[in-house]
Amino acid sequence: MKEKALLAGRLFREGYNCCQSVILAFAPELGLDEKTAARIGSSFGGGMGRLREVCGAVSGMLMVLGLMEGYDSPADTQGKAKQYARVQELAQRFRGKNGSIVCRELLGLSEHKSSPKPEERTEAYYKKRPCAELVECAAEILEAELEKQHI
Repeated sequence: MKEKALLAGRLFREGYNCCQSVILAFAPELGLDEKTAARIGSSFGGGMGRLREVCGAVSGMLMVLGLMEGYDSPADTQGKAKQYARVQELAQRFRGKNGSIVCRELLGLSEHKSSPKPEERTEAYYKKRPCAELVECAAEILEAELEKQHI
């Protein structure tokens, strides 16, 4: 497993949400301090505020991609198309490994949203949730992509 994947998994197990864990793993390369990186991802845990939509790990992966290599001009239609193609490719890789990019589907839930109150992080929580592995997967996919792009 790649370095960023291990770090992201450790951060999740420390209590950060899925999105925060991925962003924090790449924060030094982004020039972000820990507090800023954690705040950027704070709304995206639990598939966006526990709405169980797009997996927070996927959101974090794509946020890092955008911060590292995204376009910044509304007139850059070529850059936008290139970025969207990369987003779709990375999302497809994640989906291929995990079956979905949707939080509720990854967790086997039928509800689109749950209580805004986060679950207590206990040993039982970590045993029933695949989130640490999903965070590691997203970070590993991104790290491999970034290595490939810069070689």
